[in-house]
Amino acid sequence: MAIHQKGKSLAARGNALSDTFFQLEVLNGRERSAAQFKPFEESIKIAGFDQGKLLPSRIEIFQINVGKLCNQTCAHCHVDAGPDRKAENMSKETFDRCLEILSKYDIPTVDITGGAPEMNPHFRWFVEECHKLGKHVMNRCNLTIIVSNPKYQDLPHFFAENKVEVVSSLPHYSALRTDSQRGDGVFEDSIKALQMLNAVGYAQADSGLNLNLVYNPSGAFLPGGQASLENEFKRQLKRKYNVDFNNLYVITNMPISRFLDYLLESDNYEKYMNTLIDAFNPAAVAGVMCRNTISVSWDGWMYDCDFNQMLDLKVSTPGKSVHDFDLAELEKRDIVLNQHCYGCTAGAGSSCGGQVVE
Repeated sequence: MAIHQKGKSLAARGNALSDTFFQLEVLNGRERSAAQFKPFEESIKIAGFDQGKLLPSRIEIFQINVGKLCNQTCAHCHVDAGPDRKAENMSKETFDRCLEILSKYDIPTVDITGGAPEMNPHFRWFVEECHKLGKHVMNRCNLTIIVSNPKYQDLPHFFAENKVEVVSSLPHYSALRTDSQRGDGVFEDSIKALQMLNAVGYAQADSGLNLNLVYNPSGAFLPGGQASLENEFKRQLKRKYNVDFNNLYVITNMPISRFLDYLLESDNYEKYMNTLIDAFNPAAVAGVMCRNTISVSWDGWMYDCDFNQMLDLKVSTPGKSVHDFDLAELEKRDIVLNQHCYGCTAGAGSSCGGQVVE
């Protein structure tokens, strides 16, 4: 199996910093409390949430992180996934419980993520079962998994057979900028995978097979406009590689995990947090993903979003595991908030489906 890596994560230091992110941080030898920044709860009051509380709407997306095992080690990965995370893979028992929930409740979309979710041994079975239930299945595929090993090269056909919406990260339409973020050779393999997906009908007229790309900025700054970036990606990828895709989702980098490592190492943490806070957009609050999503970890705990999951900020309901799933309780819970929530409400807003306001 080909493994694409961009250096080593500052694992021990990074994990410790992620764990203590909202308590106390050390920046260049100076202790600083996260309380120096305006609390997110205070900011959302001006968006009409008078008590500084954010409540869910109807749960429409059941997002599952099936494991942290991945064939890549990307510099910006908020999951801290990699080829060494073999133990953190969802068990068949937990998959079964997720399937029970999806069978019982009218939650239309299943959003599968990782790591490289395809590396979980139960991945294909679960996708097939969700498809049988009539669910809309999304899979967050890193693309290189498709060409990294012969046993994954039939994935485009498998995705097409099960009407899976494929969502894939591609930092840029140039090899240099993509490889600098995700590792040497990633761009070339990603283009091959995109061409394979196009060949089975993805992003082709009237196929009903959606292929969407994800863009994250390569540094400590906010992304540009989604529409203009999408147009440029489509033009460049079609012209240079005859690659088609449906939509480009622009996502703001969150100050957690490996990106937090980068911010601290480059002395950009304080500046980046102030950038997010200064760009707070009240109009983005209503559309944040935590309002219509439940995020489930590989070991069955529930969270308001994928970012809260990485910070181990579990849902506020008494039952915090999928084994205690209660839709009525979840739909009236208080969403767990903290300073990283500024990342989803800066500028045009950010979610797993891209920007949230025009």
